[in-house]
Parts: sequence; C-alpha cells; structure tokens
Amino acid sequence: MFVLNFYSPVFIDQLKRGRKTATIRLGDKHGKYRQGEVVLVTVGFQHSPRERIFEAVIDGVEVKPVKELSPRDIEHDNPEFRRLEETVHFLEQIYGRKISEDDAVTVVRFSQISDRPAEISERLRPQAPSQN
Repeated sequence: MFVLNFYSPVFIDQLKRGRKTATIRLGDKHGKYRQGEVVLVTVGFQHSPRERIFEAVIDGVEVKPVKELSPRDIEHDNPEFRRLEETVHFLEQIYGRKISEDDAVTVVRFSQISDRPAEISERLRPQAPSQN
C-alpha cells in the first residue's frame, strides 16, 4: 500500500472531518499516484512517527499549470483558502522556493474508505411501513 502523507498537523482535523479531499503537489506526479489506487493517509514529518488518519481511494489525478487551478481545486486542497495567491504562497512555504503560475502541479483527489459510509447505511435502512 502507498502512503499519501501530509506534513502539517493543521490538516488532521480537516482530513478527519472530510473537508480536505484533495492535495496539490508541485510537479508532475501522475506516475506516483494513480486513479483507483488505495493509499494510507498519514500526517507527520519524514523520518518521524506519523499518525494514521484513514485509508483512501484516489479518485483522480490531474496535472496542470498553477494558473489553471480552479476554485474547487483550491477549496478541496485547503478549505480555508479561496484565492490562487493563497495556494501559491502555501506551496512556496512547503517547497521552499518561488512558485510561478506556469509551474506544473498535480491535483490528487481522494475519498476516505470507511467500513460503512453513512450514506450507504441510510440507503440500506429499512423504511417504516407507510400509513394509508
């Protein structure tokens, strides 16, 4: 199983609450992440203990220039951000270098795997008999 790791503990709550459902990674990562692949989502620094958050399936992998990131891409990566400039600044902090709007990024969308998602449980719940 592959790992999709996040360095910032700020993301733990967003991940657990289902508010973060994508990650934007600098460069072309389509060879590293593949649609349909199951990954372990973790949070922690390299060469340090990491917290297991959940298993997820990769729903999509899209490579594009920074300037083509949509508001949806930005919000799914970080629900606190709304503008491209915020995302660029954040990427610059993570990668320690200037990011141009022509730099390639990979948007990796993922969904948590749970034993029985609530919406499936709701659909499977027997309906009360209707009264006539």
